[in-house]
Amino acid sequence: MTSASHALLRIVDRNPSITGAEIASELVPPPQFEHASFESYRPDPDFPSQQAALDRLGEFAGAWRAAQRPGGFFSRKRPARIELPGVYLDGGFGVGKTHLLAALWHVAHGPKYFGTFIEYTALVGALGYAQAVVLLRGARLICIDEFELDDPGDTMLMTRFLGELIADGTRVAATSNTPPNALGEGRFAAADFLREIHALSSNFETLRIDGLDYRRRDTEGHAEALADDAGVEHAASALSARGHRVSLDSFDALIAHLATVHPSKYIKLIDGIEVIALTGVHELTDQNAALRLVAFIDRVYDAEVPIVSSGLPLDQVFAGDMMSGGYRKKYLRSMSRMIALTTGELPPHD
Repeated sequence: MTSASHALLRIVDRNPSITGAEIASELVPPPQFEHASFESYRPDPDFPSQQAALDRLGEFAGAWRAAQRPGGFFSRKRPARIELPGVYLDGGFGVGKTHLLAALWHVAHGPKYFGTFIEYTALVGALGYAQAVVLLRGARLICIDEFELDDPGDTMLMTRFLGELIADGTRVAATSNTPPNALGEGRFAAADFLREIHALSSNFETLRIDGLDYRRRDTEGHAEALADDAGVEHAASALSARGHRVSLDSFDALIAHLATVHPSKYIKLIDGIEVIALTGVHELTDQNAALRLVAFIDRVYDAEVPIVSSGLPLDQVFAGDMMSGGYRKKYLRSMSRMIALTTGELPPHD
């Protein structure tokens, strides 16, 4: 980092464009999983299912590579075990599902894609269904982290989308979120996942991964906030003077701007920014605005960009009725990420 001061940036001044190829290029594991491997996964000896899942994924990867050798996947030399084109990692929080998903992606040969459910639906929304299928057709592996089960329309869209790709030989690996209002936020969700993708369920093998959240996070933690807007402005200026690229926006202006930008472009809103400063954070009562903020925070978290803010602590912005509604799981995940982004703790997620 140089000591040259940068002018403060404004996210609301950015109106990025993005091509299908650029969206596809972003479909890779986030930075915290850039070097995830089967070797670096540490199974808990108290939960044998973790080692079993690790071994089975190794076989899944081996069979995938065998499909590329002369004779193909359905040759006489195929493994004795019949391989399904899909594998679903079923487990609670913090057992390493995303680590294993990224490890599988790293050993696969391209074309290959890795993204959250929201990123894939954003791709379809930005390009249209037919163009999105054309763009990803021919992929050898598609990894979907946090497959959403709370929006029937999106679930049906992705089921149809994956069906077309699987029919062309693409292999799929996925994890999923628990359904809305599930009892116990870390409970298993395999039955819900297979029910919601019923048209494709016979294509998926389920790997159950038991265990405890390795992070043992403090559930009583809260996002940090400075006392007033002047404190945020001072902090932003000081960081900029030290050579950091800092954005400074009011919370209201950011929320309004997110409504004008397609979620597939949110990653470009923060391109090159090293610290995000927000003033005047307050509770949100509009669910559409809240869900856009969730999508934005996901991109900020994956990019590991810390946030400095004033007003209401960010993890308290979702109104009470939202927390008892169908998107509760999304809000809880976003709150956890807001805490990490404002406290300087950016641990790898599940």
